[in-house]
Amino acid sequence: MGEKDLTRRQFIAAASAGSLAASSSRTVHTYGNITGDDSNLAILGGTPIRRNKGWPEWPYCDDDVVESIVATTKSRIWCRIQSASGTVPTWEEKFANLMDAKYCVATGSGTQALHTSVEALGIGPGDEVITSPYTDPGTISSIISARALAVLADLDRESYQLDPEDVERRITENTKAIMPVHMMGQPADMDSIMRIAKKHNLKVIEDAAQAHLSVYKGKKLGTIGDLGCFSFQSSKTIACGEGGAIIGNDEQLMDQCYTVHNHGTSRRGVTEVIGPKYRMNEFEAAVLLGQLAGVEQRFLRRNENAAYLTSRLKGFPGVRPQKLYEGTESGSFYLYGMTYKKEHFNNADRDTFLKAVAAEGVNLGGYVKTGLHTQPWVDHILDSEVYKKMYSAKRLEQYRDERSCPVCDQVCQEMAMVWASGPLLGTREDMDDIADAILKVYENRDQLSRI
Repeated sequence: MGEKDLTRRQFIAAASAGSLAASSSRTVHTYGNITGDDSNLAILGGTPIRRNKGWPEWPYCDDDVVESIVATTKSRIWCRIQSASGTVPTWEEKFANLMDAKYCVATGSGTQALHTSVEALGIGPGDEVITSPYTDPGTISSIISARALAVLADLDRESYQLDPEDVERRITENTKAIMPVHMMGQPADMDSIMRIAKKHNLKVIEDAAQAHLSVYKGKKLGTIGDLGCFSFQSSKTIACGEGGAIIGNDEQLMDQCYTVHNHGTSRRGVTEVIGPKYRMNEFEAAVLLGQLAGVEQRFLRRNENAAYLTSRLKGFPGVRPQKLYEGTESGSFYLYGMTYKKEHFNNADRDTFLKAVAAEGVNLGGYVKTGLHTQPWVDHILDSEVYKKMYSAKRLEQYRDERSCPVCDQVCQEMAMVWASGPLLGTREDMDDIADAILKVYENRDQLSRI
């Protein structure tokens, strides 16, 4: 089934099928498959839920990927400017089509895609862009590399996405754009973000680095705002080691993105603006093209497995899967996120819970250790002579005083996730193992104090 055929109805149907299957799964107790030695946690000598089993390997590689790289090597076309029909221009055309966009500019990383977008929109010194503190540092880097001010808004606790109300509170006369981050590959509250942007005449750059093929209210993520940016770093659900892309439907704006990313030189071959050299190379595009045939199938598989896993955890008080906003039709499931509720585990801290689950043969993890609002880059830019020249002392002091994001702090402490790019391509039994490991630890939560 192609992604264009993946409708909201089919996504809900997949979730319903998961719920039905859950009712006949291999669980014995109310929570988990716990019999015999399984009544003791593996970390304390019991039998692990999962033994001697691997997960689907990631990043994806098959003979088609290898052949694509070999063909590119033999062609001696190793840079996009050598040929208008090389692997990079071909990938741009195919990725734009895959994402239901008119245009695409491929870059060397997702961070480069974001920075190119900021520059192409004319955002720079004295300007402000509102974004999330719960993200990869590349999000912030793309803004401060343009010498704009990255203003961090707090989160919705259950979705891990930007809280639109806090976004609106942080708008100033210098705000030029909002950069929502689609965390875990799930849609942010784009209806609210776009409403706020329209009200205040702001641009929207979607950081969709984790959100390949995700759909919100009939639209692919990356096509809702003015520009959408993606990453193809090794862990992503479409990967080539490094690499990124910008998509959009405004031809003039996308031409400006091309000019910026091509060291300021336009398609006409004239150097027109300030710009870095952010071109994707032909080998990265060869890896991407080689795996393209199965991208939609893998996307659908992750959605089906995620729906089943959610059905297994439905009604369980110990963990709460990431909240999806109304209108979410599908997600990339780069990560499968859940909130750990320690009050249901005898107040054992999250690290103890993670160790116990890992001993059962299922590796979960935290994600962002501390929000970016707490990290040294903030003091670095506020104390720098460059920023002191571009922003008033009053604004910089206000920025320092108002950088608190308490909900983000909570999310950093509570969130647990499955790194889903590979594991969510597994079998139904693999999904049962994940659920059973979590539920077994819950059944034996009285033992957590002994770890």
